[in-house]
Amino acid sequence: MTFPRLLDAGETALVVEFGEAIDDAVSARVLALDRAFAAAPPAGVTETVPTYRSLMIHYDPLVLDRAGLVALVRARLAAGGGAEIPAARRLWRIPACYDSALAEDLGVVAAATGLTGAEVVALHSGATYRVVMYGFAPGWAYLGGLPPALGLPRRTAPRGRIPAGSLIIAGGQAIVASGAMPSGWHIIGRTPERLFARRRDPAFLVAVGDLVTFRPVDRPTHDEMAAAVAAGQVVAEAEETG
Repeated sequence: MTFPRLLDAGETALVVEFGEAIDDAVSARVLALDRAFAAAPPAGVTETVPTYRSLMIHYDPLVLDRAGLVALVRARLAAGGGAEIPAARRLWRIPACYDSALAEDLGVVAAATGLTGAEVVALHSGATYRVVMYGFAPGWAYLGGLPPALGLPRRTAPRGRIPAGSLIIAGGQAIVASGAMPSGWHIIGRTPERLFARRRDPAFLVAVGDLVTFRPVDRPTHDEMAAAVAAGQVVAEAEETG
């Protein structure tokens, strides 16, 4: 199969597919094209939605027809829409608590990987991740860069509800679960920060393409920060990188 592929999603969206698997090189092309449209948004394009392997481009066909959009996509790809991942604009340091009461599956993950709980925490908090996309629910940030040693399958029995702020892993992927939702992923920690808050401006704290690291904090610090977040504060720290 030849990529990229251009696929219609109804009459008002075009999907540009760059591959079939979760892959850093594929993600780089998605983010590069997304960044190209964000830098110079053409009239008629209303939204771009990046995923692991594709970019969905929503457009108004009364302003920009499909043929015109396809021509724009091809031109931007030809102009460099993709071999290298765009430089991240920000590096976020997000507080993370790995206390056993907030990390229900830490022991299970340790046993399954042959690591100690402390080693699992060190691997998870020592990695630098890139926000690849938001998906499943508002604020659920999918992160690329999970250490391979933590690549476990999902739980055999999903939970009906996991707490907001859960740090979860499965299938070689990592997520910050901003809201309480069902999940079959392993919970190995929790952050007091909220990556999505409907009444905050911006509602999404961390942008797709940003880098993320986790800063371990103890339970009392987590609880203090959670109270601050509930009062409207942001406790994650950001550093401009480009």
